[in-house]
Amino acid sequence: MKARRSTLRLSFCLLLLGAVLYLLDFPIAAEHSSYLPGERVLLDAHNCYPEHGQWTDRLERALKAGLPLAVEQDLVWYTDKGTGRSWSIVAHNAPYVGDEPTLKNYFFERIRPIVEAALSEGSRRHWPLITLNLDFKSEERAHLAAIWSLLGEYESWLCTAERGPDLQKSNPLALKPVLVLTGSSDTQQKIFHDDAPPGTQLRLFGAVKLQEGSDPLEERVPPSNNYRRWWNNPWSFVEEEGQRKPGDWTAADRERLNALVRQAHVKGLWIRFYTLNGHATGSSPGWTESYNFGSEEGVRLRWKAAIEAGVDFVATDQYELFAELKSKYK
Repeated sequence: MKARRSTLRLSFCLLLLGAVLYLLDFPIAAEHSSYLPGERVLLDAHNCYPEHGQWTDRLERALKAGLPLAVEQDLVWYTDKGTGRSWSIVAHNAPYVGDEPTLKNYFFERIRPIVEAALSEGSRRHWPLITLNLDFKSEERAHLAAIWSLLGEYESWLCTAERGPDLQKSNPLALKPVLVLTGSSDTQQKIFHDDAPPGTQLRLFGAVKLQEGSDPLEERVPPSNNYRRWWNNPWSFVEEEGQRKPGDWTAADRERLNALVRQAHVKGLWIRFYTLNGHATGSSPGWTESYNFGSEEGVRLRWKAAIEAGVDFVATDQYELFAELKSKYK
């Protein structure tokens, strides 16, 4: 009888401990989160910003498509010729006039209510809710430094990891509502990682670069490290002719896609493919024609394959259509 009571007390204590840890959102819960490579497929809202005053609803469209999701923002370092003052703008291509939105006002302040509600609620089940993909169109040192400083203003919102002395040793992410990813350049690594002293919290994470060699592409993918945690790919890695002359979607294409995704996940990397659109030529609201498969039917075949393969970030300009298709896989 005493042994039975002891067992019951032990079981009760374990249940109580589990409940307390859950309520406190104990860090161990992050190990079971769905954010790790291969655990979820997200819409990556391509070029999700206005261009020359047009298509101002892109971010709203993306957010309405549902969370969690990824959002791409292109950044340019703009200098006013009259005053000589420079700052970062969200833009795609010239000419620039100086009234383009900034990352702070257009993106961060727009998502403030979402992030603050998530932090208040405290449940981390779907964190990061928003993955911000930064595409730097210019890499002036002042530009990169300005973005590093801006991210510091919002660090309490961001997934971070401690900058340790060994780049190859990946420290765990402190899970928050927003994850920031950036490009593969060494210039960015120097500002965003190398120049930060050990103990600094890394605020954004770069993409890997393929190793040199003639081996199959997937065998040249380096493993993730503390700074480089994802792999960003054109669709031509899957279908050599890219979106403009893709031909039929074949079993060989599917296996190629699956092999790339498997290798990325084995190396501890999220994988992204860009940009998968399908629409009548000339009918798009500012979308790049070189990313167009030419028909909705054609792109849906690729979207389905990417979802089934476990591609972490599927970049497209057709936010609503992709989100609708993905919802059928829940």
